[in-house]
Amino acid sequence: MTGPDRPDGLTYRDAGVDIDAGNALVDRIRPLAAATRRAGTMDALGGFGALFDLKAAGFADPILVAATDGVGTKLRLALDAGDLSGVGADLVAMCVNDLICQGAEPLFFLDYFATGRLDLEAAETVIAGVARACAEAGCALIGGETAEMPGLYAEGDLDLAGFAVGAMERGGALPRPARPGDVLLALPSTGVHSNGFSLVRRIVERAGADLAAPAPFEAARSLAAALLTPTALYPAPARAARAAAGEGLRALAHVTGGGLPENLPRALPEGLGAALDPWPLPPVFRWLAETGGVAEAEMLRVFNCGVGLVLVLAPEVEDAVRDALPEAFRLGVVTETPGVALSLPLA
Repeated sequence: MTGPDRPDGLTYRDAGVDIDAGNALVDRIRPLAAATRRAGTMDALGGFGALFDLKAAGFADPILVAATDGVGTKLRLALDAGDLSGVGADLVAMCVNDLICQGAEPLFFLDYFATGRLDLEAAETVIAGVARACAEAGCALIGGETAEMPGLYAEGDLDLAGFAVGAMERGGALPRPARPGDVLLALPSTGVHSNGFSLVRRIVERAGADLAAPAPFEAARSLAAALLTPTALYPAPARAARAAAGEGLRALAHVTGGGLPENLPRALPEGLGAALDPWPLPPVFRWLAETGGVAEAEMLRVFNCGVGLVLVLAPEVEDAVRDALPEAFRLGVVTETPGVALSLPLA
């Protein structure tokens, strides 16, 4: 390109994309990503791709497992409430919690952050949450992408996607075949997690509820803070369960969209089902059901209703797993009848 600069010439910044801001964000998140390093991590941020050494991570004959997800319309509620502090953890959890159900150890994570105009503070808040969750899950944040796309997103809006990779030794895959009489233990959810928020937002709107006011079911926090409680991360409990149960851990089921009726059967052999005992319904779900007039079957199909992860165990290892996971509670048993027999514990 030759010739003098035109005084009226356009720049990328004039078109709404600030390259310098993107570079500044990379500088800000570099130490956040560095704090998530684990065995197998090779390069720092900034290359065209990210490298990971499976041998250095301790695998001899690995099978890779990949998962991708987003935060869904929980992100809309977070934007409306002006609180993005937890959505990074949601993004990581929705990916790594799926990996562990295949028997994989989460190894590394990449994020995709898209917006109309890059707000450095908002982006750093989100990615700091991603990094904290990666560190808790034991996986490295080794790369990502920030996309500034004016005209595609409204002012102040953004979207997130995550991609996680895990590995397991050949022969270590879950689920293993469950049997009638196997025990179902549940790990509690931290709240609504990241499914069903289109319905949550409609309930809030219909009720005329103030997101900044104390939650009707938890006065110590605002309604927004209670609904935006980050999704629980289950890799550490899964490791503890595997260590305690060995081959007696038959399967794990992450309770996401579709609830227990759709996610638990994914962990069981064809022809088997589950009979579930009543369990205490956390106050947030009771409020959603009563305020929205949501039927029991719809609640169970949309929300986790307090059950975040289900462990399918051989009966002889139940006590060992409960010792390792004091927060777990008995949910039911595997049966010879297909499907999930349960009713919402409203009492």
